Amino acid sequence: MSALTVRLSDDKHQRLKALARSRDTTLNRLIDEMATQMLTEHDAELRFQLRAARGAGQEQRALELLNKAAQSSGS
Repeated sequence: MSALTVRLSDDKHQRLKALARSRDTTLNRLIDEMATQMLTEHDAELRFQLRAARGAGQEQRALELLNKAAQSSGS
């Protein structure tokens, strides 16, 4: 595990401490959860970008597949 020093304004520090208290957790755990959430969102965005890149230039094929699926489910 690593330690990290973060410089925050006094006001922001106090607000984060109050937020942690309101969630019945520690400031350390709150920041760890925020970092986890940000990394999860970043990973999801990267996966989406990779999938979009794989499908680039295949828009017509995708529309054909969607139309075929719609026809199959409507039968």
